[in-house]
Amino acid sequence: MFLGALIDAGVPAKLFEETIAALHIDAQLKIEKVMRAGIAATKVDVFAHGEKDLPREVYWEQRNAVAAAPHRHDHHHEQHDHGRGLNEIRDLIASATIDASAKELAKSMFESLGAAEAKIHNTSVNEIHFHEVGAVDAIVDIVCAAVGSKALGVDHWVCSHLNVGGGTVQCTHGTLPVPAPAVVELLTGAPVYSSGLKVELVTPTGAAIVKTLVATFASFPAMQIEKSGYGAGSRDFPAQPNVLRLTIGKSDSIIAEKTTQETITVLEANLDDLSPQVIGYTLERLIAEGALDAFGTPVHMKKSRPGIQLTVLCHDQDADRLTQLIFTETSTIGVRRRRESRCVLKRKHVTVSTQWGDVRVKIASMNGTVTNYTPEYEDCRRIASEHHVPLKTVMQEAAQAYVARREQ
Repeated sequence: MFLGALIDAGVPAKLFEETIAALHIDAQLKIEKVMRAGIAATKVDVFAHGEKDLPREVYWEQRNAVAAAPHRHDHHHEQHDHGRGLNEIRDLIASATIDASAKELAKSMFESLGAAEAKIHNTSVNEIHFHEVGAVDAIVDIVCAAVGSKALGVDHWVCSHLNVGGGTVQCTHGTLPVPAPAVVELLTGAPVYSSGLKVELVTPTGAAIVKTLVATFASFPAMQIEKSGYGAGSRDFPAQPNVLRLTIGKSDSIIAEKTTQETITVLEANLDDLSPQVIGYTLERLIAEGALDAFGTPVHMKKSRPGIQLTVLCHDQDADRLTQLIFTETSTIGVRRRRESRCVLKRKHVTVSTQWGDVRVKIASMNGTVTNYTPEYEDCRRIASEHHVPLKTVMQEAAQAYVARREQ
């Protein structure tokens, strides 16, 4: 579906054909226009070893029927069962004559899949054999997805909440609930829901593409639309179009172009009968338990009582757990909750050496230009305490070490 949407949005189909040729695998594409609940979309089918790629549930229905039939041998299903290890797939991608950045993107997608499968099966990534994920059709899906997304030249990917579907699905390991365990693992932290449709709407391959590409999960962003494309799924659902829509445009805001936008949850509670010591302890607990920020603001409450407004910023998936912590640790009987959008600079850490030890430095950048750098307080505090050096001296030397490193 993603490849269909890419072609519909203007990526040349020839680019995918050249990619398959560069991989030196026995596969071809069939590209056609179809209708899905009244919407025209591009459908891409992968033919591996001359046989058509099938949706997972259809493939296993046919396989089970073949297994039940006496004296029958199906070569096509054997091809799809061929298991490939991660190193084999890495080598296959590395040897292909395709864009270098697309190679790295494709490898990241497969590595995300491998990490998810390894965790589920309690083994190492290198021990994982991908079964149908490692089959020719999935290699085509992932590598072409990487090549096509790079060809678009998109700076920032935004994805809506994902409808994962429902019911069960057959796979190598038997009957599994939808979403499949690998999908759940890959989409940890992403907003998902089920509309009640009893079919798998997000596959592990699709989840790996989303996890690797998408920077933000949000509603439709403010933008000047330039073009769009629709990729068709194999089934045609009468109640809703089985399509993936790709919309490309320019941000409607200079700030949006230079920063990352994300949606967070804000929790608030007013406290007027709690010891300041408990408030301080609660703030520390909230940060330790994963809050993005937690702080108290002096407020004047009813009956002329001074109080503190406790505010917590957190990811959506942490909101329930942190709300429970607020109820447990404080005297409040109500916690307000709302979702807000915020712009954040891209951040990373680097480690610099001082005469007393290593210190992490937090780097914030906008459009590739460093705007702020700050030595991590906890590292500097630990060094200052252990070596009996003024904290400000440690922080100054760490900052100077970072500046010297940049100038080299």
